[in-house]
Amino acid sequence: MLRKTLTVLISLFILFFSVFACSKEQTKQDNKKRSPALQDTIKVTFVELGSVNCIPCKMMQPIMDEIEKEFAGQVKVVFHDVWTEEGQPYAREYAIRVIPTQIFLDSKGKEYYRHEGFFPKEELVKILKQKGVQ
Repeated sequence: MLRKTLTVLISLFILFFSVFACSKEQTKQDNKKRSPALQDTIKVTFVELGSVNCIPCKMMQPIMDEIEKEFAGQVKVVFHDVWTEEGQPYAREYAIRVIPTQIFLDSKGKEYYRHEGFFPKEELVKILKQKGVQ
């Protein structure tokens, strides 16, 4: 009985790491498929954590749209509605305290600035320019 259990556990362990290794390899292949020029142009990922039902968050929507259009190819804009089941993991991942919260990630995905509450476009653009966005 112990031998059977041990065999099953070892098999599950091998299966888990095989799947993990394959997913890592697929990610590497996907990254290679992307155009190097496109990878180099995204300087900032602007993550907005809020809700479609919150007033200051609604005020941020047109600003996010303008940023996405004006700085296309340099800034990636991402919105997560943290009041939904799909968005809740991002609220935990970024450890937000209030909404809206804006997180700015550099080209390597490292957070370099965070703001809570409504963020006027002029001030937001200053933060983008810190990483060379023009």
